[in-house]
Amino acid sequence: MASPRQARLWLGRAGFAALAMGLIFLRLLPLDTMPPRWAGPDLLLVAVLLWVVRRPGFLPVWLVAAVVLLADFLFQRPPGLMAALTVIATEMLRRRHMRLRAGGFAAEWAATSLAVAGILAATQLALLITVVPAPPLGLVASQAVTTALAYPLAAIAARWLFRIGHRPTDSRRRISV
Repeated sequence: MASPRQARLWLGRAGFAALAMGLIFLRLLPLDTMPPRWAGPDLLLVAVLLWVVRRPGFLPVWLVAAVVLLADFLFQRPPGLMAALTVIATEMLRRRHMRLRAGGFAAEWAATSLAVAGILAATQLALLITVVPAPPLGLVASQAVTTALAYPLAAIAARWLFRIGHRPTDSRRRISV
């Protein structure tokens, strides 16, 4: 018989996988057939970053890689590029999750916004270096801004829907910066 802690861990992982599949499905729906003037937020990236910062134990690296690689295939992006960059960014945030938790929501939002900007800039750079047709820079910049602005809304939704809230660290524990 599995312990309640293990069951909760796997339930959290399954919940994230179900959320990711739902977000991928919604993005694949043909809701607008005209080319966009500005890009909306990448809600899958927001969900991955939110889950890693708030509940790093629920989201192992293999699950991040598998979900984003599946998204790479389905969204017809260069296979593995966004997955590799997202894994690098999430592991950097995972290492710093205690400091981000101690720093409050502003530090968490700033760190995830920088991660989003870094992922999208590195993707653009890799596409330019390999001479692969890249989306216009304005479109990528608007996606970075809207994704960063969607993070607080996703944090509120995660707190109320999934009970994934921002828990401050114990005040007795000192965290060096």
